[in-house]
Amino acid sequence: MAIERLRTDVFDVLILGGGINGAGTARDLALRGKLKIGLVEQNHFSSGTSGKNSHLIHGGLRYLKQLDFRLVREALHERAVLLKIAPHLVEPQPFLMPVAGFAKSLYYDLGLTVYDFFDGSGVVPWHRRVSLREVRELEPGLGSPGMTGAMEFYDAQVRSARLVLENIFEAVRNGAACANYVQAESHQRDENGLWQVQLKDSISGDTFEARARVLVDSTGPWAKDPAPRLVRGSHIVMPRLGQSKHAIAHFEDDGRIVFFIPWGERGERTLIGTTDADHQGSADDVHISEEEMRYLRAIAARIFPASAKLEPVATFSSLRPLLVSHGSATKATREHHIYRDPQGIIRITGGKYTTYRAMSEEAADLVTAEVAPGLRGIHLTATTALNGNTPEAVQELLKSTRALAAQYKMAESEIIMLIRQYGVLTTAVLDYVETAEFVGRAKVDAARFVFAAQHEMAIEPRDFMEVSTSLGLEGSDAPIPPASI
Repeated sequence: MAIERLRTDVFDVLILGGGINGAGTARDLALRGKLKIGLVEQNHFSSGTSGKNSHLIHGGLRYLKQLDFRLVREALHERAVLLKIAPHLVEPQPFLMPVAGFAKSLYYDLGLTVYDFFDGSGVVPWHRRVSLREVRELEPGLGSPGMTGAMEFYDAQVRSARLVLENIFEAVRNGAACANYVQAESHQRDENGLWQVQLKDSISGDTFEARARVLVDSTGPWAKDPAPRLVRGSHIVMPRLGQSKHAIAHFEDDGRIVFFIPWGERGERTLIGTTDADHQGSADDVHISEEEMRYLRAIAARIFPASAKLEPVATFSSLRPLLVSHGSATKATREHHIYRDPQGIIRITGGKYTTYRAMSEEAADLVTAEVAPGLRGIHLTATTALNGNTPEAVQELLKSTRALAAQYKMAESEIIMLIRQYGVLTTAVLDYVETAEFVGRAKVDAARFVFAAQHEMAIEPRDFMEVSTSLGLEGSDAPIPPASI
């Protein structure tokens, strides 16, 4: 049990924070082998920023507009990597970018040509011009003012929280001790240079000490000394607005880009966001402001006029822990800084969700340089399929959709949904379906509820609703009473 190991073992490294950077660093180190790795998260894994983002893996068109070519190139490289190592959770997403007039068309055509060139992987199609007629055929409800056509380009959509979970689980399978609902209250070094970290188990209330040679701080918005610049990104979730599989990318005059993404586990929602607002409050109290709501709704009414008569079914917000800078939150740098501070703590700050794997590799190199120099050059995460989810394995599952639907007496669409959430663990989840006391999709969700409690460290109902699944973020109800966990 992870808690018992945290009490008794002396770890080579203890990671504080179970968001995407902490999870990715744990996975990276665990794949290198011969290390004792511990990780603690004060809430549930991915319950903060990492699970409440725009759910995209993308190069960042607005960073291209800001001429940050190095960041865009790195992000596009990582996009290609993630499409290969986690094909069940990361998949190509087509976008339409409405344009108004010849000059705008030429401008965005040039920009997307650079975007495609920086990628160069061939894993997604290059962009193309789309006539106004074709746009109307694809999205008859699109009402972008002055639209004369559009650009079609590709990025990728991701099941953000589940990607964090699977990094955690692969680390655990390779020997890491990872515990959620464990908070680090203080730390100091003893006379031998070992870190003594006071931990509190939020479930039992017990406090105890963990010991480690290296301490990594990946607490994101909760980091201190120094604290990051906290920029809030908020989203609203609407009933499905578009008719095609395309997301819409809309540039505002101030440089912000707002996405309208076909979203939800069953594709029944449109995710609209995001905002950029400096956050002055607590990292534990994050929600959309009235100003952000008005901003997103006003844009939505211009791009999809029918949305003006609808109400959001849900909203969610999270904090981007960015490098300290001044000026516009929209233009705040997304660069990262991974370094050993004067105390000797390795800190992971800034960056983008998309580049987490490269950031984790950099952090792991710093760790191994101190505790296991022979492992520093071992870089496996870019070529190792996440939990065995190779493209071939996922494709075989998709080919078996009809057979699995017949075997478990379910709709094929539900089987595909499960494959896109669980990959090679789909049949393990399906085994719970047979015992669920519901019918239809409620039966599937109830089965996943039990699976999350028994196999995914879900403790609170929200762990299932917002991390194991996105049902809560979609505005859906829990499939069974919370007391069942």
